[in-house]
Amino acid sequence: MNGHKSAVKGNSSSDHKPSKGGWNAAIFIIFVEMAERFAFYGLVGNLISYLTNVLKEPVVAAVKDVNKWRGVSFVFPFVGAFIADSYLGRFKTIVFSSIIYLLGMVLLMISASSVTPEGCRRLMLFIALYILAMGEGGHKPCIQTFAADQFNESSPQEIMAKTSFFNWWYLGIVFGALSSTVGVTYVEDDIGWDIGFGIIAAALAIAFGIFLLGIRRYKKQGPLGSPLTTAAQVLVAAVRKRRVDETRDGRGICYGDTANGFILAEPQMMTQARTEHLRYLDKAMIIDDIDASSNRRNPWRLCTLKQVEEMKLVFGLIPIWLAFLFCSVIGAQMSTFFTKQGSTMVRSIGPHFNIPPASLMGVSCLAAIIVIPIYDRLLVPQMRKFTGKPSGITILQRIGVGQFISIIYILVAALVETKRVKTANDHNLLDDSEATVPMRIWWLLPQYILCGFSDAFGIVGFQHLFYDQMPESMRSIGGALYIGTFGAASFLSNGIIYVVETSSKGKWLGNNHLNRSHLDYFYYLLAGLGVLNLGIYVVVAKRYVYQKASENYNL
Repeated sequence: MNGHKSAVKGNSSSDHKPSKGGWNAAIFIIFVEMAERFAFYGLVGNLISYLTNVLKEPVVAAVKDVNKWRGVSFVFPFVGAFIADSYLGRFKTIVFSSIIYLLGMVLLMISASSVTPEGCRRLMLFIALYILAMGEGGHKPCIQTFAADQFNESSPQEIMAKTSFFNWWYLGIVFGALSSTVGVTYVEDDIGWDIGFGIIAAALAIAFGIFLLGIRRYKKQGPLGSPLTTAAQVLVAAVRKRRVDETRDGRGICYGDTANGFILAEPQMMTQARTEHLRYLDKAMIIDDIDASSNRRNPWRLCTLKQVEEMKLVFGLIPIWLAFLFCSVIGAQMSTFFTKQGSTMVRSIGPHFNIPPASLMGVSCLAAIIVIPIYDRLLVPQMRKFTGKPSGITILQRIGVGQFISIIYILVAALVETKRVKTANDHNLLDDSEATVPMRIWWLLPQYILCGFSDAFGIVGFQHLFYDQMPESMRSIGGALYIGTFGAASFLSNGIIYVVETSSKGKWLGNNHLNRSHLDYFYYLLAGLGVLNLGIYVVVAKRYVYQKASENYNL
């Protein structure tokens, strides 16, 4: 039915070989994800510095380049999810994407080395970056789902093991990100960019080798059929039957297919309860005269009840996705303008060590690690007394808290930037783009810490929502939608920068260095738009109806 037929490899063997799957397999997958996060943060956190300091790009142009690359990197997972679900399966997609990722990183290392002519470095850099984006697109939507596939949800012991696995999974991600932002960024800044990129490439190669060592232990599924095809079929069928009257023309609801491929119908009075929202999609499952005469179901004209209800779950999440988008726009500034702010400030600790500005991203990770257990162990029990909900507050409320904190930290960033420019003015440094403003980089800590708090509420809640509320057969698309938020936010950030540049005639962001720009005005604008967006989010969230037993969340 619609290509959604499970093609499980080795099921019979897995029943007799307990070594398949479980922790015996999952531990190998953790290393791959840890290395991928190590590579990503070692690159994205410092890319703005490489573009401006080595390739001598203007600041705003470099920010746009970073945002474009981030946008493509976070949009490619839709392609990767489609290929995995339709053609290759998750395991093969991870293997091929890891090879592409590694090749891109090797090319990036070569582009930064002395053997590459100066005139070719920029071209090679961007070729390497977009090869990396392709690898990211295949890796990101598959790796976590493939890891979850290793645990059997029908077994209570496996469910407990799966919960433990995701705790270690998150710690692995944080360890990869922290070690990269602290260690690799220092090597890139103070020793050599080619060496820093080489360390990342070596880590990827070692992790990929470890992943292949576990090849005989993995539970592997073949392609299950693309959920995107199902979505298209429901929309096309609903449009084709837009004039069908359900009560007059309908001959029942399509419940599925028989073993012989014929339509399995139920009278409308006997069919299972349907959701009341997005009722125009219901026409896709109505059996009319044409369907009844053909007996066999045309999937582009008649869909099943299950397919339609799954699409309602997906389409119902789209307004939430759009309303969360601007929170990600604010977050996108951390790896661009925040880093450039830090590069102009006093970064020395003692006479011989300078803090890489990108390493402050590690502070954001640490803040999230600290606040999550405090929220889970202290705040949730207290809130539970007032709300009566097992999770203390709903997931949508948690996301809203994250959005509110994002507004606070961009306001803090604006205030710090105002002080930084004033300090530069007091010391007659406004026209010196290479000067270090006599102001410690520690002034940036509050905005990074608050960013971590925002992620602990908003990003974690958003990811949970798009996992829990998605149909099980479409969770890879749910993961791609979650990741795609950051890609769309990067493109939207570039659009806002373009509008600001044009409307301010270059006075806010048009200068080649920050001292003569008005980055603080740009931050205030983002804060104002964030307040407007938060209001829209509250309206959308109030109208959202949970489609599963969501009030049993134990966050």
